[in-house]
Amino acid sequence: MQQFTVHKGLVAPMDRENVDTDAIIPKQFLKSIRKTGFGVNLFDEWRYLDHGEPGQDPASRKPNPDFVLNHPRYAGASILVARKNFGCGSSREHAPWALDQYGFRAILAPSFADIFFNNCFKNGLLPIVLPGATIDTLFNEVAAFPGYELTIDLDRQVIVRPQGEEIPFDVIAFRKYCLLNGFDDIGLTLRHSDKIRAYEAERLATKPWLAHTLVQR
Repeated sequence: MQQFTVHKGLVAPMDRENVDTDAIIPKQFLKSIRKTGFGVNLFDEWRYLDHGEPGQDPASRKPNPDFVLNHPRYAGASILVARKNFGCGSSREHAPWALDQYGFRAILAPSFADIFFNNCFKNGLLPIVLPGATIDTLFNEVAAFPGYELTIDLDRQVIVRPQGEEIPFDVIAFRKYCLLNGFDDIGLTLRHSDKIRAYEAERLATKPWLAHTLVQR
């Protein structure tokens, strides 16, 4: 999992409440569990005018010129400002996969759906809860200033606005530790790889029959 330490990026606005996971990555793209290739179908039904299916060449699709992420001023955005209850709906982990593979590193919103919120941390994406008034201010600034960027310092737990003002945010210490070090659940386990190998060697020495595979007849 990619580490998150300090990130500076262009901000894009998603000015909709209750954005659900089927809008983030529609159901027809859930057939794959490879954790790759989902970015091109992020917000697919809003992003394109035609219906999308897995494996389609994005160059052959019809982009929706009114969708915010298709506006040239937001090309390359890596921070998303959203409204309340972002990520509601089904618990599909493909939603943070798609956001991450599109290029987003952080999402700022007044609230998130619980399962989506947890899945973000497990996949290197930083969801930040901010007061509604602060989110309103960020929406206004993004609209007023093309090329609007923010800097997110996870270690210090602050968001730095272009004029230098800092916005503090909360994050659970364990989740912060995992993001700073790039540890997903597997990475956390592999910190103890020496102990795991020692245990497996001892078990094999004392119970060698466990190394044999039973042949079913």
